[in-house]
Amino acid sequence: MKQEKIIEQEMYHRAIELIQKRYPKGWGGAAVVHSEDGQYFTSVSIKTANSSVDLCIEVGAMCEAHKYNVRVTHCLCVVRDDENSPFKVLTPCGVCQERLRFWGTSVKVGVTTQDNTLKFVTLNELQPYHWTNAYPPEELEYFGKRD
Repeated sequence: MKQEKIIEQEMYHRAIELIQKRYPKGWGGAAVVHSEDGQYFTSVSIKTANSSVDLCIEVGAMCEAHKYNVRVTHCLCVVRDDENSPFKVLTPCGVCQERLRFWGTSVKVGVTTQDNTLKFVTLNELQPYHWTNAYPPEELEYFGKRD
C-alpha cells in the first residue's frame, strides 16, 4: 500500500509540473499514466477549431502506453481554471473509463472528491455494474489476461 501512495503522489507531482510548464497562464490540464513496469507517460489535450473532435487529456498518455505494449496500472487527470486557481482531479469520463478497461478492472484512477484530496479507486469500484459483466471474460479483448 505504501508503494501505491508513492506512485500516486509522483503522478500528481508530474501532472502539476507539466501544467505549470505547458500552461504558465490561464487554464491548464495534464494527465499521467503509470505502467506496470514503472514508466510514467504524460499528455495534454489537443485543442482544435472544432471542439467536437477534441480528445480527452488522458488519451495521449494511454496511446503511449499502448504503443510500448505495457500494462497501465494508474491514470490521473489534473486541471486548474487559471494560474491562480487550485489544482483539481477529474474523474475519467465514461469514454476514457472504457479505454482504460483494456488493461483490466484493477486499473486505479484518480477521482474527484468533495474536499479535493488525492484519491484513487479501481475501475471496478468506479463502475461495479459495468456492461461487460454480462459477458464471459474470454469474449472480451483485454491486455493479457483479465483480472
